[in-house]
Amino acid sequence: MRRVLSLGAGVQSTTMLLMALEGELEMPDCAIFADTGWEPRAVYEHLAWLESYAAKRGFPVYRASAGNLRDDAVAAVAGGNGRLASMPFFVKNPDGSKGVLRRQCTYEYKIAPIRRKVKELYGSKVKAELWLGISLDEVERMKPSDVKWLRNRWPLIEKRMTRLACLRWLEANGFPLPPRSSCIGCPYHDDAFWRALRDEFPEEWQDAVEFDRMIRHLPMIKGDVYLHRSLVPLDEVDLSTPEDHGQLTLFIDECEGMCGL
Repeated sequence: MRRVLSLGAGVQSTTMLLMALEGELEMPDCAIFADTGWEPRAVYEHLAWLESYAAKRGFPVYRASAGNLRDDAVAAVAGGNGRLASMPFFVKNPDGSKGVLRRQCTYEYKIAPIRRKVKELYGSKVKAELWLGISLDEVERMKPSDVKWLRNRWPLIEKRMTRLACLRWLEANGFPLPPRSSCIGCPYHDDAFWRALRDEFPEEWQDAVEFDRMIRHLPMIKGDVYLHRSLVPLDEVDLSTPEDHGQLTLFIDECEGMCGL
């Protein structure tokens, strides 16, 4: 059975890959990065570093793609030849109620490209184990594979490692800390991500703002569509923090997500 590491180039999947290269996990056959074409520049820079580091160890890292998610969406909105894989946009319905569109983008631009690449590399009759970068604080994300030839596995769960433990392992071993891996215009971003994008990466922020404007009236959707859950144009959302209003925060460092409070 082939072992394939699903590489998102974020904290958890980076830790998995580097632990394997350092001999702390068994060695998979390869890693595959599913490229939506719309990751932040910092993610592509980190991915290039990972590819270079792995290549020095003789380990293959492949990229797979189903096209550029942003370009496809824009073309579909404009009535061109693009396809619009449903993203979980927030919708303000004509009656004032709120809705969320069904998410298909993960399957079309992440899951399906990796599966196609596995069959391209190892043949149509391959049996494979897919390593997923889900940590102990994310156990609710664990799901079995929906195809018989591919079995999901979660090495970080097996090692009882949280996201914070991954960060500590990377620091202890002198590796760079990865950026958060996700599409620039993903509706799942929290305000901290949007704030960081606005303040630290103005070009990517403007890209998201422009995209948010373009999706306001999607074909076949009766209501108005937004990237932000507040149903407000992205550049008008209040992204201020409690500290901005003079409130004290008790959480200075990254939260491990396990306190349950």
